[in-house]
Amino acid sequence: MGLTILNSVEAAQAFGESWAADLVGGEIFALSGVLGAGKTQLVKGLARGLGYPGEVTSPTFTLVHEYVGGRLTLYHIDLYRINNEKEAVAFGVEEYLPGAGVTILEWPERVATLLPPQTQHWQLEVASLTERIIRRI
Repeated sequence: MGLTILNSVEAAQAFGESWAADLVGGEIFALSGVLGAGKTQLVKGLARGLGYPGEVTSPTFTLVHEYVGGRLTLYHIDLYRINNEKEAVAFGVEEYLPGAGVTILEWPERVATLLPPQTQHWQLEVASLTERIIRRI
């Protein structure tokens, strides 16, 4: 389970973009890491790789952003403001597990028992001001 060092925002986005090529829908990516680790930058790259033409932003206050218009719909879920699985179920997180497109969850530990077995778990770490480490766990 090697690791990759991402030394810029552009590198993080390119890494996310590289995920898009083989996706067929139904994939779930669980991204763990502290605030500022680069989770949303990966999502920006994935959206670009799927052909989404618009702006991609963090759904911290809306919980879910659905990006349509690319090859697959991208569901970007940020669970930072969710306290427990009960709250996540109340807003409908299970509709996206898996969704018809690709689902990305930030702060997935808050819904750990709801995640299906096919979920790909990734850890992002801050190595320095400009470097991030990403590894599949």
